[in-house]
Amino acid sequence: MSRFLTASLLAGCTTLACAQANAADLLQWQNNSLTVLYGDNFKVNPEKQQTLTFEHASGWSFGDVFFFVDTIHYSDVSEGDDTTYYGEFSPRLSFGKLTGANLKAGPVTDVLLAATYEFGEGDIKNYLIGPGFDLAIPGFDYFQVNLYRRHTDSSVKGDDEGLWQITPVWSYTLPVGNSDLVIDGFIDWVVGNEDNYRNNLHFNPQIKYDLGKALSLSAKQLYVGIEYDYWKNKYGIEDSPAFETDQNTASLLVKLHF
Repeated sequence: MSRFLTASLLAGCTTLACAQANAADLLQWQNNSLTVLYGDNFKVNPEKQQTLTFEHASGWSFGDVFFFVDTIHYSDVSEGDDTTYYGEFSPRLSFGKLTGANLKAGPVTDVLLAATYEFGEGDIKNYLIGPGFDLAIPGFDYFQVNLYRRHTDSSVKGDDEGLWQITPVWSYTLPVGNSDLVIDGFIDWVVGNEDNYRNNLHFNPQIKYDLGKALSLSAKQLYVGIEYDYWKNKYGIEDSPAFETDQNTASLLVKLHF
């Protein structure tokens, strides 16, 4: 799908969304956070990395928005650029909110138009669009599944053309003593044309202890824990003995919500 068509769809739906808002407040809730990560044993990129991540999530009368940007420092690079960045902007338009219709069917509570813009240093520009689903699964704080068609604007055309991406996103809270353990994260499973870009699976959960609640401070604000990162055929590059791209590592994290 072309960038123009993707933008036109979102612009048209956003116009409809604003028209449907009426007296309801556009912004229903929001949450922002900063995360500091430190880990090693990364593949393709330099092995040791420190990352500062800003995240924003918000709910609107027409859907929801998620945005993040990573600033990554490579601690084992002695020459050249030792810092890079990567981010994603992911708006979703809710057909349930826009129409007022009850779209519940089994575990599905809402159907959405989901889009993502992936951007980074250099020639990283990817556009994703497709249907999204909110699910009610017992025990989970939330569970979403988005099905995307991928399109790239990089100079290397055709590498990820004809690919689909399946992205579940979830959060689960477990009481632990006088606090909570939160397990949340995502899976990006990219499938389709394997001519130059290999099918790949990225599994990236965070396991976080609510330190603020344990210290009798504000709950759901200060977390410590780990981020696990498994990536089969990272960046769509086939793993081989000569060049390993299967990533299996973990990073220490501190996360502050505000």
